[in-house]
Amino acid sequence: MSEPSNMPYFINVVLSMIEEENIFGHMRATIIKATALLHRDPRIWQDHEEFLPERFLTSHANIDASGQHFEFTPFGSDRRSCPGHAFAFQVSHLTLARLLLGFESATLGGMPVDMTEGLGISLPRATPLEVLLTSRLLSKLYKC
Repeated sequence: MSEPSNMPYFINVVLSMIEEENIFGHMRATIIKATALLHRDPRIWQDHEEFLPERFLTSHANIDASGQHFEFTPFGSDRRSCPGHAFAFQVSHLTLARLLLGFESATLGGMPVDMTEGLGISLPRATPLEVLLTSRLLSKLYKC
């Protein structure tokens, strides 16, 4: 490919598509999308502080995570969305099915799972989840 200085038409086309824009009166402002706040908006989500995955089977069954429903965007949206979200959906079902088929799971000491959230970009748990997996199948089936 030629040097950019040798491609004035290409450079002019690219520059013609770029426009500076004032957003709320601030030029070149950085916009931060607070996904954690969007996913806890009380105007959209009833019991917005509770972990209720069953809501996606009933009241919010029409919402998908492809990035077009902006009240729920775990993989981002539009051009900035995660390129692996389709792969993640396909593989997560298979992985979960294999885990459920192959193992019994229990928390250590039979304690309930602590769903308290910590601080961070990905909302980690305040306390790590410790699970004991016990094989359902004979050990000889796992040998290669």
